[in-house]
Amino acid sequence: MLIKKPVAIKASEITPKAIYLKRRRFIQGGMGAALATVLQNNLMAAANSYSTTEELTSIKDITRYNNFYEFGTSKGAPGIHAGALTTHPWSITVSGACEHPGNYDLDDLIKAAEVEERIYRLRCVEAWSMVIPWQGVPLGKILKRFGPTSKARYVAFRTLVRPAEMPGQRRNILDWPYREGLRMDEAMHPLTLLATGLYGKDLPNQNGAPIRLVVPWKYGFKSIKSIVSIEFTENEPPTTWNQKGADEYGFYANVNPAVDHPRWSQKKERRIGDIFKRPTLPFNGYAEEVASLYAGMDLRKHY
Repeated sequence: MLIKKPVAIKASEITPKAIYLKRRRFIQGGMGAALATVLQNNLMAAANSYSTTEELTSIKDITRYNNFYEFGTSKGAPGIHAGALTTHPWSITVSGACEHPGNYDLDDLIKAAEVEERIYRLRCVEAWSMVIPWQGVPLGKILKRFGPTSKARYVAFRTLVRPAEMPGQRRNILDWPYREGLRMDEAMHPLTLLATGLYGKDLPNQNGAPIRLVVPWKYGFKSIKSIVSIEFTENEPPTTWNQKGADEYGFYANVNPAVDHPRWSQKKERRIGDIFKRPTLPFNGYAEEVASLYAGMDLRKHY
């Protein structure tokens, strides 16, 4: 198991010291006072931190090697083009089977929740992976505010559409907007995060600013970026890559070395920065925490 249950460790031990000191200066400086207080209290206490002995992926690689087709199909395109994206102010539309639908300001949502720091491994379907120190809010804590009803069996997400600032959307690469979805129990699981930052800084545009999903036991395409819509649905919602190629990209997209992509093996992965590959772990190393969600399901059929 690469990443275990929450442990009490110092924030300075999670992040390299130089980055940690920069983070403290950042918190004390440019962030809003309310959010800074929440961040500082939580990061220093580190009661909700997740730990791993693995080396963190450098911020250079995290911000320069991305899948974000709204800015282009190459791994470097988001880092080149995403700077033009306007991320403030930002609001999220909430709809569907809930008691409190509406248009919510992102700053208000985040300030009302406790920001946590977690180290998660994010694995992409092309068999490469990173270890990233995220900051964010458990998705379940946000969803509870909207009062989902008994008909809310799934949660659907949608990415911003703004071709003037997202050049990839000027081409028919995908059917815009980008859509994703989770079953409610997946969405409410404590490992599922709405990320707002990494390495102690606001989330870079190319990594999904200002808010993105992180579901660490699934392939990276499930972790939708630049979210502008949350909808509670009774039926399984359509998702972009599943619609693009259902034989290659399932709705669940759980990391499973026993199920290969039609065009390559998923049995091994390459950590960004490494030369050699390593075995892929079921559920990306989170089987102890999440395997029970899929008890009785045929994971070759429900891939």
